[in-house]
Amino acid sequence: MPAKPSVENARLTAWQPTRAPGKPVALADFDPSAKPYSSGDKVTDKTTVASLAAELDTLQDVFFADKRFKLLVVLQGSDTSGKDGTVRGVFARTSPLGVYTVGWKAPTEEERAHDYLWRIHKQLPGAGEMMVFNRSHYEDVLVPVVNGWITPEQTQQRYQHINDFERLLVETGTVVLKFMLHISTEEQRARLQERIDDPTKNWKFSTGDVAVRKQWDDYQKAYAALLGATSTTWAPWTIVPANSKTHRNLMIATVVRDTLKQLKLRYPPADPALKNLKIA
Repeated sequence: MPAKPSVENARLTAWQPTRAPGKPVALADFDPSAKPYSSGDKVTDKTTVASLAAELDTLQDVFFADKRFKLLVVLQGSDTSGKDGTVRGVFARTSPLGVYTVGWKAPTEEERAHDYLWRIHKQLPGAGEMMVFNRSHYEDVLVPVVNGWITPEQTQQRYQHINDFERLLVETGTVVLKFMLHISTEEQRARLQERIDDPTKNWKFSTGDVAVRKQWDDYQKAYAALLGATSTTWAPWTIVPANSKTHRNLMIATVVRDTLKQLKLRYPPADPALKNLKIA
């Protein structure tokens, strides 16, 4: 008889859509205001996030020494969904030794001269390294789709490219964690307005954000389609309800911590020559 799934696994899988090529995920079924990982008390949750961030620092040290694995964390979401905040809140305590972040923007002229995954492959983690993608290769099945720059046939082809690409990564030792930061349209409106009203946040606002917001429904459809097409068994998506910034960080930190612990990380065996070595 197969083992019963743990409560922790059940809580996570409830937010991991099943792959269904050609069938969009019903994002309306995932409440962006939900807090499945919350204790019910915001102060307690913030304390837990800080504790998890410290624990990730310790695990990262062993991960770097172990060298058997690579970790890719993908943070994908609409404007203001909290990608930057997640990097600060979850990974701020980790050592810069072996932990890196890339913020993906529109491709450069050199990058456009190659296939769309070329620039991605160049930034993947090496043995013992952790890489956090702030946006990712999934921009190439979002922006071009919403703006009509590629055909439906090309979109489907890209889904397959990405699935094969991620399978290659997993089969060669990379652990892939993909988080879709899910916020409501009202929450985005409030956060954009805050960037306008708060002088210390003006730098975060671009007039282009207004144009993109008008495409909200189109982007939601594009997300629904890509989630259904690319949430694979080897690299599943986790939808993170992110209206609450504290809960967003709590959920992601917990999943990353649990994933690292499941790897049974270990320090390499000591050099026998060290056994009786004394420093003069």
